[in-house]
Amino acid sequence: MSKIFSFGFWNSVASLILRNRIIILLLVLATTILLATQWKNMRFSFTEANLLPDDHKANIAYNDFLDKFGEEGNLIILGVKDSTLFTPEKFKAWEQLSLSIETYAEVDYVISVSNLKKLKKFNNPKRFEMVPIIKKGITNKDSLKVLENELFTQLPFYENLVYSPHSNTVQTTIYLNKEIVNSKARKDFVIDELVPLIENFNQEYHLDVKVSGMPYIRTLNSQNIIDEIGLFIVAALAITSLIFFFFFRSIRATLISMITVCIGVMWAFGVIGLLHYEITVLTALIPPLIIVIGIPNCIFLINKYQQEIKKHGNQAKSLQRVITKVGNATLMTNVTTASGFATFILTDSKLLKEFGLVASINILAIFILCLLIIPIVYSYMRTPRRKHLKHLNKQWISTFVNWMENIVRHHRIAVYITSVILLATSIIGIYNIKISGSLLEDMPQDAGFFEDIKFFEEEFDGVMPLEVLVDTKRDNGVLKLSSLKRLEKLEEEINDVPELSQPLSVVRLAKYTKQAYYNGNPKYYQLPSSQEQNFIAPYTKNMEGGDDILNSYVDPTGRYARVTTFMKDIGTDKMERIEENLWPEINKIFPKERYEVSLTGKAFIFQKGTNYLVKNLVISLSLAILLIALFMAWMFRSFRMILISLVPNLLPLLVTAGMMGFLGVPIKPSTILVFSIAFGISVDDTIHFLAKYRQELKANNWKIKRSVYAALRETGLSMFYTSIVLFFGFSVFMISSFGGTVALGGLVSATLLFAMLSNLILLPSLLLSLERAIANKKVLKEPAMRIIEIEDNDLKSSKNQ
Repeated sequence: MSKIFSFGFWNSVASLILRNRIIILLLVLATTILLATQWKNMRFSFTEANLLPDDHKANIAYNDFLDKFGEEGNLIILGVKDSTLFTPEKFKAWEQLSLSIETYAEVDYVISVSNLKKLKKFNNPKRFEMVPIIKKGITNKDSLKVLENELFTQLPFYENLVYSPHSNTVQTTIYLNKEIVNSKARKDFVIDELVPLIENFNQEYHLDVKVSGMPYIRTLNSQNIIDEIGLFIVAALAITSLIFFFFFRSIRATLISMITVCIGVMWAFGVIGLLHYEITVLTALIPPLIIVIGIPNCIFLINKYQQEIKKHGNQAKSLQRVITKVGNATLMTNVTTASGFATFILTDSKLLKEFGLVASINILAIFILCLLIIPIVYSYMRTPRRKHLKHLNKQWISTFVNWMENIVRHHRIAVYITSVILLATSIIGIYNIKISGSLLEDMPQDAGFFEDIKFFEEEFDGVMPLEVLVDTKRDNGVLKLSSLKRLEKLEEEINDVPELSQPLSVVRLAKYTKQAYYNGNPKYYQLPSSQEQNFIAPYTKNMEGGDDILNSYVDPTGRYARVTTFMKDIGTDKMERIEENLWPEINKIFPKERYEVSLTGKAFIFQKGTNYLVKNLVISLSLAILLIALFMAWMFRSFRMILISLVPNLLPLLVTAGMMGFLGVPIKPSTILVFSIAFGISVDDTIHFLAKYRQELKANNWKIKRSVYAALRETGLSMFYTSIVLFFGFSVFMISSFGGTVALGGLVSATLLFAMLSNLILLPSLLLSLERAIANKKVLKEPAMRIIEIEDNDLKSSKNQ
């Protein structure tokens, strides 16, 4: 019954497609136009991808922090290391630059060396005021010398905030409006206004102004992603079309395939827009991915069409057989590939869910497009000439297939020894794999903004904010002297960590008030005693100009305090050690019954997300293996065949993991995808080979050897073609400026190439070596559905051989 259904179903599909060609083409056109109207809904991501589920405790803590203090990554920093800055001409230019930036609506305020104020005590009435260090517009040599001297020797309050503790580097801090930090307005301001302004300033005054800060880094990083989408699509089309033409030597076959996958790309963008998803570093890979995965579909269909034309020359019969004989196999291979991506949907990460859903939908969509467009277009064209079929008899392809057959026939022991050596070596390499949760590691390291990041790391000890939120559990508890002393102890602990910068908190302001009370003497830059606090209190009540600083680090109720430090670009393992060392000290300083403390911040969340993804990697890969094993069980109904089919696909994954360990490629959000993607694609070769093998078994009266060699010769050509296309197709990602995308492309390419050899050498070897165990009809029961249809004539001719 299943045989009749399978043959009858695909026969009906073929008739439906070929009898309704105009209607189907119009439907494809209408769907393409409909999805194209959804492109307007595509949004580019303006923040880092949140890898954690919404209900994760780290996410809850971060959202709690945002509720109290708003977006933490709203600082853009301009830095300059130049001994001539405090000369009249250059200082005036630096002052004018700050004033220009402050005029933009996107900027709340600017703290610069040119507009610095100091806290000054007045006695009638008693008050503190923030007054300019030098009067506005006065930039003569003597006044600038006074400013430089006072800044570096008399104002510890501004250390690591305005000037570097390591050199004469000074920085201007731009506080963006928190409402626009995660919006398009931020991108427009940075790209269209700030970047040209800085470039012109550098050229005019011969200063090397460095720029950093999370809004700036995010913007340029997002722009790189946008720029690379087009680059990937063009490169993927170029390389796959060249390889396709090299194999088929047919311009029309190449054009038909390119048009088909281009429509697939248009659909991919349409699906992203329809679902209102953001284009992230992952979803940006989907359009070129569709090209790379779609071309093998075209190869299978066109190759089969040309084989049929060569066999009997009847175009109508050839097109009918292309759909009935290849449709089932390509459906199953696309379903297994989509399954590899679909496992990401089952994770709790929004980023991976969106990537998995869009990728799996579009993989199935490109299969449908190939199945519809290629037979219909060829039905309107002339029958291929003899020159278009020459590639089927290429000598070098025959040599390659004969080489593989020779290895399988005479060198199986060598194959097993090589496999075991590779397995053992890979296991050693796996133990060397590290996990990286660095926000900066995958960013383009030859980009100007990446060099600037390194500059700020050296001068100011970090650029990525790490936040400590302290809940005193009572209103105005932060301003109590006991709380300030505890915050100071916390700052001292943070200062002892080399990878973290000097922290910023309300403690600085409290110390500065004492210094101001003692007429600006820097030796009194310390927390006041309880007695001194009583003397200082009348002055702080009437303080003018310090509200911005206080509101940045204490919430309006005075209950919550914020301590901000900046991290260097460190990996997950270092951050975990820092966290492990900090928590015991934090718990000593802040007793849990009186205080509640949490660590948070974008970089911290990203590192937590990386660890979370590693756990999900095991789950998603296990699900992919289980799902594909179930496919095998359904198609071949043999437990032994499931085991035999999985071995050649698991070995390449282990080899890739070993390579990562030896090459120092860490597990991170980008490389985590390698395994599920590669497994989902590589198992396609196994399905093709085993489907043909089972067909040959029936045709050859269950003679294993003859069936294995026949299957190897028959499927070797298409598997080689598709693997080469996939290898070079994924290699396209290696032109990326993002380290993670380069690693993804290289690792998937290497895995798929090895998977091809594994399926064409190791799999046949296993079938031959286990000949006795599977040489009966009980082991290979009738499949639930026939993957490759057999014609009666083919069966008879095979039996007569």
